[in-house]
Order: sequence, then structure tokens, then C-alpha cells
Amino acid sequence: MARLTKNQKEAQTKVDASKLYSVSEASALVKEITNVKFDATVDLAIRLGVDPRKANQMVRGVVTLPHGTGKDVKVLALVTPDKEAEATAAGADYVGLDEYLQKIKGGWTDVDVIITMPSVMGKLGPLGRVLGPRGLMPNPKTGTVTMDVAKAVKEVKAGKIDFKVDKTGIVHAAIGKVSFDAKQIAENANELIQTLIKMKPTASKGTYIKSSYMSSTMSTGLALDIKSN
Repeated sequence: MARLTKNQKEAQTKVDASKLYSVSEASALVKEITNVKFDATVDLAIRLGVDPRKANQMVRGVVTLPHGTGKDVKVLALVTPDKEAEATAAGADYVGLDEYLQKIKGGWTDVDVIITMPSVMGKLGPLGRVLGPRGLMPNPKTGTVTMDVAKAVKEVKAGKIDFKVDKTGIVHAAIGKVSFDAKQIAENANELIQTLIKMKPTASKGTYIKSSYMSSTMSTGLALDIKSN
């Protein structure tokens, strides 16, 4: 077992493992207990009372965080020539079609989000084995398959993220950086939490949000007090 550093030991003394923290309390504390030399990402992990194996209990959606993620999101716009100028003006990092399809076929996936048009999706089908496991396959439900390419690019650049409950019933999402002030972290966290609450499947019975934790890269997880039945 790795030995704790002095800073890690000090951080642990600030955390009460038996306490449920409010979102605002956790947002301030997560900054105090993060002692890495880079701008760590702040994450939420929320366990839902759903069975993801059942289609009527699948929770998947998008949310635009008020203060963005703090990450420079690399966007690839796979569009026809008539949409290239629009995508470029909106801020897409890579714009094109056939040349990028060939690069992806060769294993290139150095992007965070791919946005495309309905007419192009047929060409992306054969690349599902490359894009699917990396969470890069565009999907109309997340707004990444659209004719309004410019709007989609701008939203992603501004902090729009998509989330999906995993097979264990947990939603994981990055909601900012420790360089954000505590209020910004809290507002981003609450935006995601409220979005999830609104998306509660009617087939989900009992407690919907079973537990939730906020943490930063390599920090201790802080249990949150979120009441939703």
C-alpha cells in the first residue's frame, strides 16, 4: 500500500468520513484537500436507483454547465463542404469529412467530441468499433447529430456535456476544475444534479439518488447530502 504524503495526511484530517456535506460545503472543501501540482478536475459520481439493463430505466442526457468544464474541448466537425465554413467560424478545431474518416479508420481519435450531420451518419457506422468504446460516436439524443452544426459546436465549447448511467447505475461527470471558485463548482454541480432529478424514469421506484460523491483528481471523495425520493 502506498504511503501517504504529508499533504495527503493533512487533507485527510479535514474530511469527516461520517458526514454528508452540502454541495456548497463540499465545493469549498474539495479545493482545500487537493494538493496536486496541476489544475485538477472536479468530478461527481452519483449512484441512481435504476436498472440500466432495462430500456425504460436508462438515464442519458446533456447539460450545459453554467461555468463550463474548464477544459479546452477539442471538437471535430464531420460535415459536407457547404457546412465547413459554418463549423470553422463556430470554433471547431478540426473540420472536414473523408480525410478525417480515413484518419479515424487508422486509429486517430485525438478529439473530445465529434459533431456531424444526419446525412453523414451512414459513413460513421463502420467506425463504431473505434468510436463507440471511446464515447465519441455522435448521437441525436446528445445533440451531436444535427443540421445546426454551428450551434452544436458553440454549445460544446461553452460547457455542454453528455452523461449516461453506467452498467452499475452510476453517473460520472467532470464538473469543473479546482481553480474555479467554490461558488462556480457548486453551481455546476447543482445544474447536473437538478438535471438528473428531472430525468427520473417513471419506472424507477424507491430512492432515486442513492448516494453521491464529489472529488478531485487523487483527492478523497466527499459524500453529499442530496435528498431525492
